[in-house]
Amino acid sequence: MPKGILEIMLSGEGNLVPHVQPMYRLNDNRLMALEYLARYLDEGGEAHPVGPLLQDPALGAADRLLLDLKFLESTFATLARTGAASHLHFVNLEPVSLEAPGFWECMPRWLEALPFGPERVVMEFTESQGVHDLLALTGYANRLRDMGLRVAVDDLGAGVASLTHMARLAPDFIKADRSLVEQVHRRPYQAALLNALAHFAQRMCIGFIAEGIETLEELEAVIDADVPWGQGFVLGQPWSTRPKPIMAPIAASGS
Repeated sequence: MPKGILEIMLSGEGNLVPHVQPMYRLNDNRLMALEYLARYLDEGGEAHPVGPLLQDPALGAADRLLLDLKFLESTFATLARTGAASHLHFVNLEPVSLEAPGFWECMPRWLEALPFGPERVVMEFTESQGVHDLLALTGYANRLRDMGLRVAVDDLGAGVASLTHMARLAPDFIKADRSLVEQVHRRPYQAALLNALAHFAQRMCIGFIAEGIETLEELEAVIDADVPWGQGFVLGQPWSTRPKPIMAPIAASGS
């Protein structure tokens, strides 16, 4: 990764702009939540995902942590400007940040600035990356819950240990990975697995979301599998949270 990109993102305001993507309840198309996605702006103002940068092996651990904390700060600043809403707010979190004292020092300040209760915030982290100690990860999840937050496990189905992590972490929400959704209308085994997970989640009172729904055929198959919530390009693409500039009124000619 070009070093200048990191320096720009960490030093200047406005370079990190969270984008949001909606999640809908599929039986009545009701907006249930927004997921906040990390995006940075290049010199031309075009947005790019931060994820590939965080996963770049050339990026040092200290810079990776600083970048994730910077994104979290910008996300919570966006949430602080958000009025009280009926939907939930999913915030992406690199698990390695849970090991940083700076994260836990900042969280009380970020939460205090919110115009709604912390129970409306869902901290979403990918179980297959970052912290590999399941016992430690469970402890961090419980610590987040003690602060009033909810916890989501992302990318369920993307790794061998996914079900183990889900069972131990006992999250409030689980998200089925795109690999379980892609071409599900043509793959009966995937449809059956989604259906089984949906019924498991219902029994355990866990929210279940299928992410990465990109076609109407996939959407129909996900609904047929009794998955309650969905997310993906066919339902809504991410949009910027940056406030639009207010245009000055044009003076009438001759005035």
